[in-house]
Amino acid sequence: MFTNGYVGTIEGRKNLSDDSFFTQAAYQGAVPASNDWTQGWTLKSGIAEETIEELKGEITTSKTLTEGKTYYLTGEYKVKNGATLKIEPGVTIIAKHDDIVDYILVEQGSKIDAQGTAENPIVMTSEKKEAGAWGGIHICGYAHTNVAGGTGSSEIGGAIYGGNNDADNSGTLRYVRIEYSGYAFDEEHEANGFTFYGVGNGTTVEYCQAYQGSDDGFEFFGGSVNIKYCVSTSCSDDSFDWTEGWNGKAQFLVAYQEAAETLGYDCDCLLECDNNGTNFAATPVAHPILANLTLIGNGGSKQGVRLRAGTQVELYNTLITGKGQPLTVETTETETALKEGVSKLEYVAISKTLSSKEGIYTNDMFAAATGNLTAQNFTWENLYEGTIDGGKDLSADSFFTKAEYKGAVKTGDNWTSGNWIKQ
Repeated sequence: MFTNGYVGTIEGRKNLSDDSFFTQAAYQGAVPASNDWTQGWTLKSGIAEETIEELKGEITTSKTLTEGKTYYLTGEYKVKNGATLKIEPGVTIIAKHDDIVDYILVEQGSKIDAQGTAENPIVMTSEKKEAGAWGGIHICGYAHTNVAGGTGSSEIGGAIYGGNNDADNSGTLRYVRIEYSGYAFDEEHEANGFTFYGVGNGTTVEYCQAYQGSDDGFEFFGGSVNIKYCVSTSCSDDSFDWTEGWNGKAQFLVAYQEAAETLGYDCDCLLECDNNGTNFAATPVAHPILANLTLIGNGGSKQGVRLRAGTQVELYNTLITGKGQPLTVETTETETALKEGVSKLEYVAISKTLSSKEGIYTNDMFAAATGNLTAQNFTWENLYEGTIDGGKDLSADSFFTKAEYKGAVKTGDNWTSGNWIKQ
């Protein structure tokens, strides 16, 4: 059961976190494999000191990171030439705190196969436990992007992405948590938690959390990748962000931003949604379909969901609160698509009213649409548990689970339970 003498836990616990002294710990035991807090400062009597392998440079043949082990990440780590990086359950990757920028980049044609479990997640973190400490994970695929010429170069690592294979498969991310990402390369380039560049819908992304990053939690540059059961927690820029024509699907997403007074910094949008920032009419036009979202901001006057720059969208079964402007629409192309029914906002409940910059799609139109509610007050359990009855059934599409309610996490059916979520 134990590794390194005493590292190991079992499921089940009493939650004492109502007392501010105690940290919520969803297990029995002191030292979980995913968070060995004894590393680096303790000596283990009678236990041979294990050398921790460093991940750096590039791999051109497939490599496996072994279950339960810890690895250091130092500098760039590129997966190239069709190689697969396989990461087994319980692996912890720790970005070194030094003068080298640390990140993982999966290039076109290569794959990542990172499959943890709810109790033994894969954790990518940093020695420095604060937002912006390292560069996160970046995946480049052969699916579409609407940038000029049909291909682009990743903001981090300069890898090519884009193409015409929307079914491209870049691997699997399941039960993966990324902590403290968002390293600022310069004023224009900060690293997200999870970044998808032209990633296709043959890729599987589910049960993933971005925790306290200093840029976006999840960002999509084009592509068609679908995501399910994902959480963005207190990321200082946008919780979820899309641009360059992303047209994937998403269900059961949570964006939660801790109050700035206790978190120590403000956060931007819950969803920031563009088609293309320099050409609003670029094709293929962004048109993702999203259902069952719970989006909770940390106050202030900023936007919650910001639809702009020509994006289209279908947004269903969603709760939005905690921002001065919970739902805003901008640009002629985006608002016209909503007015004409190309885009749809249905069964969406917001804490205030919709704000329209162009006046084409108005709050009155939003309030009259099927199932929408304005000026709502919401109550939550365990930060974000809670739903409202009434929703659209999208299960005719096999990607979507039948969930005829508004919100992501139903009380009594908490898919965020287990060691994989950090609160």
